[in-house]
Amino acid sequence: MPRYNAPLEIHVHGQVALQENVTFQQLQDVLKPLWKYVGARSLNDAKGSFYEDEPGIKFDAQEHLLQMCWTVEGDDDFRQTLDEMCMNLNDVAQTGAAIEVTFYDAEFDDEDEDDNPDAESRDDFVILFVGPDPASIMQVQRDLLVQDVVSLMERHFDGAELGGVVAAVDSLFSQRFDDLVNSLQLGKPPRGTGGGSLGHGGGRKPRHLH
Repeated sequence: MPRYNAPLEIHVHGQVALQENVTFQQLQDVLKPLWKYVGARSLNDAKGSFYEDEPGIKFDAQEHLLQMCWTVEGDDDFRQTLDEMCMNLNDVAQTGAAIEVTFYDAEFDDEDEDDNPDAESRDDFVILFVGPDPASIMQVQRDLLVQDVVSLMERHFDGAELGGVVAAVDSLFSQRFDDLVNSLQLGKPPRGTGGGSLGHGGGRKPRHLH
């Protein structure tokens, strides 16, 4: 069901390796928050993207993969839908995975900003993490952080010089994982675990993330 005058275009992009016994029917139940949000009756009815040139939501039964390159019209309430989807995916994921979500302000016009300097776009970009256990999620977070840090520092240093930086990142994540394990053993929430997403505000983000 189209959401008329929806203020946001929301692009969901990612690939999740699924457990080998996951069927399409199970995946449909897992992704129910997505297709219910658009007013569809099934995943098949909602798997097509708002943009025809995007693959949408695909299930590769042979490779046991969920692939998403899917745009929907909506509002900030879609964030709750994403939370529910990620909780469901944790139960069927084989390994950790990152899902990129871009919120594009469909009502914001760059020309309006020139006329009104106080105007603010609602553009946003977040990375959500799913996985069968905290260790697999932290591994994905670690890999992305190392990739970002190395990419940034290679502008100034040779890659061979960055071993110490990578080791420092590994040490931080090792300590975080130890804190998580200890907190679970004590029945207390871990300090500084940061939750299941990374957010990056500000700036206009690309509408498509193929």
